Amino acid sequence: MEIERKWIAGDISGILKGMPCNEIIQGYICTDPVVRVRRYGEEYFLTVKGKGMLVREEYEMPVTKEAFDRLIKKCEGIIIKKTRYRIPVGKTDTGNELTAEVDIFHGCHEGLKLIEVEFKSIDEAKAFVPPEWFLKEVTEDGRFSNSHLSEHRLSDIGIA
Repeated sequence: MEIERKWIAGDISGILKGMPCNEIIQGYICTDPVVRVRRYGEEYFLTVKGKGMLVREEYEMPVTKEAFDRLIKKCEGIIIKKTRYRIPVGKTDTGNELTAEVDIFHGCHEGLKLIEVEFKSIDEAKAFVPPEWFLKEVTEDGRFSNSHLSEHRLSDIGIA
C-alpha cells in the first residue's frame, strides 16, 4: 500500500541547492487502471496502481532498458519529464524518517512543482505538519495526479 500526501510547492529556490536529484521520464500505457512505465535515473520500472488518492495499492517491478524503450512507445498521451529532488523533512513521532520528493516538471507542464511525502501509516500522514514551502495541499485533487497530467497540459488543468 502506498500512503502519500501531495502539495504544490511554494518558493523552493534556496532549498534545492546541493540536494540529490534524478531525471524521470514516464508514460502511461493505461490510466484506468493506472499502468505506468518509468525511467528513474538509470533504473527502469513498470508500475500498476490501484484506485485512491491518499491510500492505494501499488505494484512496482523493475524492467530492462530494452523493455522500457519498447513500452514507452506504447504509451498514450503526454510523456512526463521531470527532475526529482529528495529532501529530508524530519521524523514522525515513531521515529520514521520522512523525505519530500520535489518534482520540477518540464515540457508542457513547465512551471509545475509538486511535493509528495510517503508515510508508513494513515496516522502518520494525518499527523504530519508540512513546512512553509509546502504551499497548497492537493492530495485529493485528481488534477495533480501524474496519470491526469499525462492527458492534460498544465494550461488545461486550471492553475497556469
